[in-house]
Amino acid sequence: YALDAPEPGSYVLIASADGFQPQASTVVVGEQPLGYDILLSGTSGLTGTVRAENGGPVAGAMVIVTDVRGDVLATGASDEAGSFTFTELVPGPVTITVNAEGHRPAALPVEIGATGVTHVEVALHTGARVQGVVRAAGGPLAGVRVTLVDAAGNVVASRTTAEDGAYGFADLDGGEYTVIATGYPPVATAVTLSGPGTDGHDIELAHPGE
Repeated sequence: YALDAPEPGSYVLIASADGFQPQASTVVVGEQPLGYDILLSGTSGLTGTVRAENGGPVAGAMVIVTDVRGDVLATGASDEAGSFTFTELVPGPVTITVNAEGHRPAALPVEIGATGVTHVEVALHTGARVQGVVRAAGGPLAGVRVTLVDAAGNVVASRTTAEDGAYGFADLDGGEYTVIATGYPPVATAVTLSGPGTDGHDIELAHPGE
């Protein structure tokens, strides 16, 4: 290659090519021509397959590749065969995170080789579920706040029952949980009556955060 510098001074020389990592270098150009060789390192590929517990492929799984700093390098979805492919990745350690509906998320570290294509197999586990209906003597209750708490006392998730009193939690780890159902918290407001007649006073109930 040969480039003409507008004038002597310091410049940043950038070289890039398909299938190789870009290379940036600082060069100082004087009155005489400067010889400067550039070494480009090739990029690598990553392929894999997402499978369920029964060994079957998981289609439509979201696959995210991040580097050691947490920056996203590539994203994509698995095809009908559960396969995914990423090209032009820089060799080195990465983390692959896979999410699919009805399965627990999975993350695994992978070392991408300096040359060729690295292949990985990702196994997703089906998450546990709990669902039910909140009822009172008069039938199902809507608008009830249902909270799921794990064995350590941490709130895993909260739901509000539908018109039929139904609630549900999915993608859970196996273990012991506590299900807590509560109604709307009480609301107290002051009322001043003006005298004979009827004074309007509406009351609105809501769960915290709504």
